[in-house]
Amino acid sequence: MEKGVQRWVVDISKWNPTPHDFSLAVSILPQHEHSSITRFVKWEDRKRALVSRLLQYGLVHEVLGIPYDEIIIKRTIEGKPYLECDQIGMEFPNFNFNVSHHGDYVAIASEPLCLVGLDIVSYMLPHRETIPEFVQNFSSYFSSQEWHKITNAGTYDEILIEFYRYWCLKEAYVKAMGSGLSYGLDKVEFHHTGWTDISVKIDGEAMIEWRFWLFELEKRHWVSVARGPPRSAAESYKRTLTQTEFHKADYNKGLYLPNAPFVSPTVEQVISILLSK
Repeated sequence: MEKGVQRWVVDISKWNPTPHDFSLAVSILPQHEHSSITRFVKWEDRKRALVSRLLQYGLVHEVLGIPYDEIIIKRTIEGKPYLECDQIGMEFPNFNFNVSHHGDYVAIASEPLCLVGLDIVSYMLPHRETIPEFVQNFSSYFSSQEWHKITNAGTYDEILIEFYRYWCLKEAYVKAMGSGLSYGLDKVEFHHTGWTDISVKIDGEAMIEWRFWLFELEKRHWVSVARGPPRSAAESYKRTLTQTEFHKADYNKGLYLPNAPFVSPTVEQVISILLSK
């Protein structure tokens, strides 16, 4: 199953295509995906949207070997992408993936059995308000213990970094389930040892079927990955999964798979993977 654990991240600041090259890259994708890219006005937003789609089709093709023109990716009502395929096979009993982009980076993560959630944050300084004012806007999303750690992290910059670390983990958790909901996040409390050995409690109860990782990218970006039980998926996403209930021993095989390191292909390399036989 290990091949199903993939982590790819692209630095879009290093990709500066001509309008012609950009249009060629868009033309590789199915027609119905084009409007999800061209609807953006800003050039950087269009780049993020395009690279996100290229990563999804490229990763599915690389891992599952499905010809790119036969790959069907749809989205739930909450917007979570999923692969529509009846031929994934027993090697990947629940193949699923998640994407995220913020700042200079676009990333994708996949899992063969567990739910996967992914989030990237760029901890940019807020505009038109101080760091304490900015962070205060989100106080209702954190437990009292998390809030204490954030507000006592040190300098204003350290407070902002601590805030974004916790926020990144919470987003990955929500995205793994495909719920699109953010209310009740104050009951989702993260614990860690130096931002390793990360665990979560919900209403004080340890969620031992979840695992989390947090990594620092370059240029003040963080990326988090969540791995959790398929039965926790939102109903709309659960219907896209092959299997939602597992015996404990079978589930733990997926839960404790090694977490793959992030690889950093260029956009040209992703396109090459997508077009390979």
